[in-house]
This record gives sequence, C-alpha cells and structure tokens, in this order.
Amino acid sequence: VVRRRLLQRYEHQPFISCLAGFYSCRWKRYQRQRTEPGKCCCKTRECLFFPLLIGAFCFSLVFLYMWGEGKNDYNNFDWYNYGNLGFWFLWSLVILIVAAVFFSYISLLMVLAMCLLAEGQQLYLHWSHKIGTFVVLGFSIACLFALTLLWGDHWKTVRLSFQITAPYLHIGAIAIMVLLSWPVALHAIRADKKVIQVVIIGPYVAILLFLFLIPLGMYSPCIREMGTLGPKPALIGHRGAPMLAPENTEMSFQKTIEHGGDGLETDVTISYDGIPFLMHDNTLKRTTNIKDIYPNDTDKNAALFTWDALEKLNAGTWFLKDKPFSFMGSLSEADKKQAMNQSIYKLTSFLHLADSHNKLVIFDLYRPPEKHPYRNVWINRILAVILHESKIKPHLVLWLNNNLRSFVHAAAPEFQQTTGSKAPIEDLLKNNIVKLNLVYTDMSSEDIRKYAEANITTNLYVVNEPWLFSLAWCSGAHSVTTNAVHLLKNLSQPLFLMTPQQYNIMWILTDIISLLLISLIFAL
Repeated sequence: VVRRRLLQRYEHQPFISCLAGFYSCRWKRYQRQRTEPGKCCCKTRECLFFPLLIGAFCFSLVFLYMWGEGKNDYNNFDWYNYGNLGFWFLWSLVILIVAAVFFSYISLLMVLAMCLLAEGQQLYLHWSHKIGTFVVLGFSIACLFALTLLWGDHWKTVRLSFQITAPYLHIGAIAIMVLLSWPVALHAIRADKKVIQVVIIGPYVAILLFLFLIPLGMYSPCIREMGTLGPKPALIGHRGAPMLAPENTEMSFQKTIEHGGDGLETDVTISYDGIPFLMHDNTLKRTTNIKDIYPNDTDKNAALFTWDALEKLNAGTWFLKDKPFSFMGSLSEADKKQAMNQSIYKLTSFLHLADSHNKLVIFDLYRPPEKHPYRNVWINRILAVILHESKIKPHLVLWLNNNLRSFVHAAAPEFQQTTGSKAPIEDLLKNNIVKLNLVYTDMSSEDIRKYAEANITTNLYVVNEPWLFSLAWCSGAHSVTTNAVHLLKNLSQPLFLMTPQQYNIMWILTDIISLLLISLIFAL
C-alpha cells in the first residue's frame, strides 16, 4: 500500500495518466502495464475486442458520410416518415446529430488507443466504453441496413458525391496513414521476429500504396481544362421557394422570382367543381389547417373538395409551426405575417404570375380519383385553363404529362414537350420531346452531352446542395429544379472546380510529403 501511494505521489507522466484514465479508467500508475514494442499490445480478451472497436469506427464513419451527403434529400426522408407516422418531425436532423456524436465518441477512443500504443502501454478498454462501442456499432449497422432496404437509391447519391469529394478524401486518408506510422514503426521495427514485422508492416504498406495510386482511377467532371465549362444551369423553384415560404403558395413563387429564379415548378390537382389548384399531397393535412376547419375530412382526397371549401383553408400557418427543412433560416416579422395569410393557390393565378414575369413553368398533373366529375376530361380542363383562361405564352410551358401527348401537341404546338425518363434519341424526337426532366441520381455527363447534340436539354430534380449543383453544372445540365434558389443563385462557379494540372500537383505533393514524413518517422 505504501509503495502504491509513493508511486501515485511521484507520478511524472500526466499525459499517459490522462490517456489511460479516459480509455481504461486507470488513472494511477500502478494500475497500468507497459508492453514491449513488437509484443502483443493487450491481453487475449482485449485482442478479440479491439477489432470491434475498429469496426465501430469504420461503420460509424461510413454512415456519417452517407447521411451527411444525404442532406439534399432530408425533406423527402421527413416527408416519408410523416406519411407513415402521421405527424411532422425533423427525424433527419436528429439522426445526423446522433451519428455525429457517436462518430466523435468512437473516434476519440481510437485516438486514445493509438496514443497508448505509441507510448508502449497495454490496452484495456473500460467496460462502459465496451458497451458504448457495441451501441455505436449496432446503431450504424442498423441504420445502414434500414436505409439500404427503404432508401436504396441514396447509395447513388453517395457515388455521385465521390466525384466531388474523392480528391479531398484521398488527402484525409493519407493524413491518417501518416499519423498511424508512429505506432506501426514503434511496434514493427523493434519486433523480435521478422514474421511479426511482416504482419504489422505488410498491410500498412499495401494500404499506403493503394492510396498513393488510387487517384489514377478517379473521375470528376469538375476536373477540367480552363474554358470548357458550360453555362450555369437555370434555376427552377420547386414548389416555389419552400425554404422561405409555404410551398405552392403565392408567397413562395414570389420569393423565387425575387431571388432570380428562371422557372417555377408546382403540382396541380382539380377540385370537385373543376377548378385546378396547387397541392402536392393527396390530402390537405400537412399544408393546411383542415383539422380546424373540417376536422372530419382530414383524410379526404384534396380533389373531392369544392373550390368554395378550399378557399376557407389557410395554407401558411403550418409553415411557421412545423419547419419543413432542417436548415431553414429565420424569417423576418413581415415574412411571418405574410406566411400566416397564405391560401391555396389557383392554377390560373399561378400562370398569370409566371407569364407576367416571363418565367418557365413545369408541373405534375394529378388525375382525379374515381367518381370525380373531371376524371376522364382532366387533360382537357387543364388545357382550357392554360390556353384560354390564363393565356400564358405557350413557349413558357414545359408539358410533362405523358397522357394524350399527341393531342396536347396538336392543341398547343408551342409547348415544350418534356418527359421524365431517358429513351433513345429517335423515340424522343418522334414524340417532339425537347427536354428531359430527370431525377438527379440519373445524372450522367455523357448522356447529357449526347442528348444536347440532338437539341434535347436536361433538367435535374431536386437539387438543393451546392456540391450537387456544382456537379450538375460541371456535367452540363441545362437547368435544375431546386428548393434553394436563394442559395444556388449566389454561386458564381462550381465548387471544387480545378484543372487537371492543379489536381496532379495536389496529388503528387500529397504523396511526396506524406512519404517523406513516414520515412522520417520510421528512420527515427
């Protein structure tokens, strides 16, 4: 007991004490054991658990990257949960915060472990951290599995993100390898058996060589020669400016126009008495106060209401109560007051607004349900509103619906016929298609170029994040549908744009500097 007290009293290793204390809860010197370089760093039980710690780090990193890059579609994720749970909540933001906290926690444990190894200390992870490791590992695997099962297309977004982030991820990976070189060198060079040296150094060198050479296989449309970048894509407001105002309302479209949007996108439903109006959902629950006005009709299809009934609903108060986007800015008092007074918007009013500001319009048309008076004449009714009631300039209309396309083209030959899927150029030209409206995960610079040569332009939807807009710009997209006109309008050039020469310099300098640092560490 006296010896232990003396050791505590004359402890002169505060750094190691902190490392071991946070990692193992062994704050006192007599509780710790050193290990000789080249020998096993921990006991058998700890050796079996350490790979789980590494696995938790890897899985949490993959999930955090995947979910972080999925920010573009957070609104879709929250909307999906709203449809299943019946109430609105920003689940996407909660998951992001939890993923970031878990990754930070497991990264700290990894850093502590590497530092302890570099100081020649035996590893012993405290039982509470072992439980935490299992929690992080289980959470990350469960989330990855659930997203793959329910939202498999999101992996396409991750693959697209690599075209932007790969050069910078490469630098980060090289930096991690440089940091790992110290414990690797310490334990490998002083090992008493060559077999142990090979086991330690072999995988490290193999991974390092892979990272040195992987840029040879990288591709990014934003790495291009000067002067080859096309014009900035036009910006079409998705349901207006839904980050600044209630979606599909007059205020929302006015905000898009104020921020320099080039077009307006919306969704059109026909009321029971034949008045086309703007509404995305099948019901009115999410974007109106129907629970207060018609509490017994909350699940009723929006198209089964008459226009007189729809006019009594408020379409803006929900926006202030349930924030639809995770990273919305705060509204001014004037904007709050204006939002609270929004009502359901008629198609004729929408077209008048677009025509007066010379903006393109594109809309999804929803066929009325069974037993609706306009179910079989809905296309005719929409055409009547466009051509006779609103009298918008026909060339501003991007006609997306495939029903009766030849009839529509005959009635309004100046409409820009648009389709929502890729097809052979011959078929598109035969159907008078001049624009493709594609989900952004179908982005391909080669296809965009091929269609452009046949005078068929490409619009990508829904593009909100600057990195994704930059990729669309570099890929040659002619326009994008976005919730963030106010943000993307400020981009003067694509993010991460560089010439091949600049990238080669960055790649070669990174490899040379890291190789020199690693060689120096091994030499010491």
